[in-house]
Amino acid sequence: MMKLIIVSALIPVLACSGLIAQQPSDEANKQGITRQQADDILLELRAIHELLDRQVRTSPPIQPSGPSYPTKGTLKLDGEPSRGSDTAPVTIVEFTDYECPFCRQFEKTTLPELLRKYVDTGKVRIVVHDFPLNIHVKAMPAAEAAHCAGVQGKFWPMHDSLFSQPGDLSTADLVARAGAMKLNVNNFRKCLATGAQRGEIDKQMKTASNLQIVATPSFLIGRTASDVVDGAIITGAQPLSAFEAKILEIGSSR
Repeated sequence: MMKLIIVSALIPVLACSGLIAQQPSDEANKQGITRQQADDILLELRAIHELLDRQVRTSPPIQPSGPSYPTKGTLKLDGEPSRGSDTAPVTIVEFTDYECPFCRQFEKTTLPELLRKYVDTGKVRIVVHDFPLNIHVKAMPAAEAAHCAGVQGKFWPMHDSLFSQPGDLSTADLVARAGAMKLNVNNFRKCLATGAQRGEIDKQMKTASNLQIVATPSFLIGRTASDVVDGAIITGAQPLSAFEAKILEIGSSR
């Protein structure tokens, strides 16, 4: 781009100044430059063009700057929904959003293997923190539905349903799910209408913000130490290998 700007700018200036002669004439020779001088100028322009072309081709591309993600964090657990043994040596805290397609990808592809290889064998505990993003207008009602189902002991069935069968997440859709799970629908509907679980979700969102987490899914992976998790933060729907690397790293440092 720079070479085009310089060359295209110089040629009109030279022509408009009478420095480039189309045909040599006695009058031109008296008042301007000779044809040879004009040819020399054009040769110089071509040399400049070639130099700039080499610079453009050999210069590394400019990488756009992206958002900055945290890499470490410490979190105090406070009764959030969890899968696996409380005494598992490693805890993974997942920050999730029910409208996030990348969260759905993680739940579909990576989570089943994590559950099979590490959670079901007592090596890892997974704790869920809701982090509904502002750009997803139905993520908060969906999170409330999961917690309202949790009041009746069905957090995980609702959680799994919201990811495996996205639906439209309208109130009617959420109530229909509750009915299919044999929940007390009247109590569930009242829980949604009154925002009874909104305070708990707001608290979890504040925890995510304190860790400077801005994207979902994000994960805090650390050694289990009572109710405190201190470790590394992974951002995005990473493959199983990314989690295994951290799990092995934590295990080897014990």
